[in-house]
Amino acid sequence: MNNTKTSDLPLFGAETETSEIKTTDRRKMREPFGRIDSDELLREKLLPHCRLKSGEKWVDPVSGHIVGVADVVDKNQVGKIIDNFRPTLCVADPPYNVIVGARNTKALSQLSMKDYDEFTKAWLDTVLSSMGENSSFYVWFGADMKNGMHPIPEFCIEMRRRKEWVARNWITVRNQRGYGTQKNWMWVRQELLYYIKGDVSFNIEAEYTDIPKILRGYHKVVGGKRTENLERSKSDTIRAGNVWVDIQQVFYRLKENVPGCYAQKPFKSIERIVRAGSNHGDYVLDPFSHSGTTLVACEALKRRCIAFDIDPIFAEISIRRLERLRSTGLLGWQCENPFPEIS
Repeated sequence: MNNTKTSDLPLFGAETETSEIKTTDRRKMREPFGRIDSDELLREKLLPHCRLKSGEKWVDPVSGHIVGVADVVDKNQVGKIIDNFRPTLCVADPPYNVIVGARNTKALSQLSMKDYDEFTKAWLDTVLSSMGENSSFYVWFGADMKNGMHPIPEFCIEMRRRKEWVARNWITVRNQRGYGTQKNWMWVRQELLYYIKGDVSFNIEAEYTDIPKILRGYHKVVGGKRTENLERSKSDTIRAGNVWVDIQQVFYRLKENVPGCYAQKPFKSIERIVRAGSNHGDYVLDPFSHSGTTLVACEALKRRCIAFDIDPIFAEISIRRLERLRSTGLLGWQCENPFPEIS
């Protein structure tokens, strides 16, 4: 079991992943550009500054991480990037198949349910066949209310067909901000499904939060003595359980923010998954790298990450984010430009 504690992790500068800029005028804070996936003119400016093209990979000379550009359904491309390594953990954040932010783009688009289900089966075939004999698999999902909660039911059925993979938990992450409406409950949740194959380790210390225990009660006689739950506890803080309420959504005021990366996953959530599902030196796979959060979490926790994305720009951002972490101790750019080469 890995005994790494939060207090043992390197402190990246004086800032935490939820640190906000100290200013009294929020209007002065603006990201240098909008969504990378939906701005074709911006993409034309950024692509010449990307070191990788489709099918290529970058091998980190320091920690052995691998970052590549590959289509997740292309077994040949993916195989060349993963090589002969067999990750023990996969963290996947595929497109949710909903029109995100009222925009239908190539990267964040809405396919027909049939086409999306075929895409899901194809990438599962590629990714899961690359995993080690004893592996953990976490996958993020959203649900489309207009299409009967698609694609969560279809995904669960597809995974049920894969007999070697066993469902272990359904985690709900509560966002601090949600999608408001006056005719329904505010949507403030994201779903995280957890599967395992074989005999895997689960590092329980990763589950403890920074939230102190305050609820007393639950008396029980132990060794002839009547005790209550706080006396029997192994920690002064509560466990996250399968409803995570201590995760801050990423937005432009946070130091970990990566401009242009819409729907970026918080470092704290990925860090928790990586700590729970892997040990020092293990390989962790991220087939939808996007802003590179899994990569920097692996760097912080002394794991080796294999991350790839179909988009060369997101692969480049992932590499630059790792390099920035090492040179400055910062987890992101907040409102600074990850591509200072362009104005």
